[in-house]
Amino acid sequence: MTRAAYAVIDLKALRHNYQKACQAAPSSRVMAVIKADAYGHGMLSVAQALEQADAFAVAFVNEAVTLREAGIRCPIVVLQGLRNPQELLSAEHHRLDLVLHHPDQLKLLQTSNSKNTLRVWLKVDTGMHRLGWSPSELNNAYHAVIRLSAIVGRPALMTHLACADDRGDVYTQRQLERFNAATAGLPGECSVANSAAILGFPQTHADWIRPGIMLYGSSPFIGESASSLDLRPVMTLKAPLIAIRQHAQGDAIGYGGGFVCPEDMPIGIAAIGYGDGYPRHAPNGTPVLINGQRAPLAGRVSMDMITIDLRGIKRPRLGDEVILWGQGLSVDEVAHRAGTISYELLCAARAVRHKVIEG
Repeated sequence: MTRAAYAVIDLKALRHNYQKACQAAPSSRVMAVIKADAYGHGMLSVAQALEQADAFAVAFVNEAVTLREAGIRCPIVVLQGLRNPQELLSAEHHRLDLVLHHPDQLKLLQTSNSKNTLRVWLKVDTGMHRLGWSPSELNNAYHAVIRLSAIVGRPALMTHLACADDRGDVYTQRQLERFNAATAGLPGECSVANSAAILGFPQTHADWIRPGIMLYGSSPFIGESASSLDLRPVMTLKAPLIAIRQHAQGDAIGYGGGFVCPEDMPIGIAAIGYGDGYPRHAPNGTPVLINGQRAPLAGRVSMDMITIDLRGIKRPRLGDEVILWGQGLSVDEVAHRAGTISYELLCAARAVRHKVIEG
């Protein structure tokens, strides 16, 4: 059953943001990160629109297989690597690039009888402390990998930055120094920079950059807007206005009566809620756009509906489009009001249907 809310995906904006990454790191190759259904934007549509990318990165083998079966032929890097023998067989068949971050994954690769089918990236834990080989383990892992018959060429090397969203944090430079020290003397291509590092730490660019959130038009930095970075929103989330009701001063709106009308006033109801990926914890005052005019939420977000203070809206009508974020209203601002990050909001919007446009 089709729900009323939908997301417009602007491929022209996507390509613009991709070019911003290329311009920031002109000497690096680009691994576009399209995991989690391209951050909610539609993995296949995004991959097909970014055919100029040197590689794509996904989280799981099954995501990479989906891309291969859709005709995507460029390198596909599986960031979480292998989990079982079945995934190894799929990775070999589809000639995937695998990130190794744990000894059990290396043992699994040692069972392979294939010849020159897989490319391997070794992930180094330089301070994120989530996945990866410690600097002291890396040398042994590297030399174990180069002895594998299934591997094409030398392993590549990568790490992930924990604090690059803060331009003033010295931890990014420390991580880079740890990575350089750990990989010294180990031949192979390197990748360090995520979206924030691409734009804020040029010393991290290395052979490959890995733009993620910036591709989708959200700022990777604390306290900096996407527009100030010339990033354009790719997703605009919309829903229709399905009711306009007049309420009296003192009327309590929605579950728990979380908004009380301070005067006689109109309340609008839009057909979107947390069942569509809109954040349930968005508070009173979170902005939406109606006919280009800002209006605040008034009352709790429901599963299928939100309630909106229409006092500042000129001539609202049933059927008017309500923009929840996107063109004219940054997802970063909505995320900040809701006490979360844009990544979560965009990924949650996978629940709605998409309308893909060329801008």
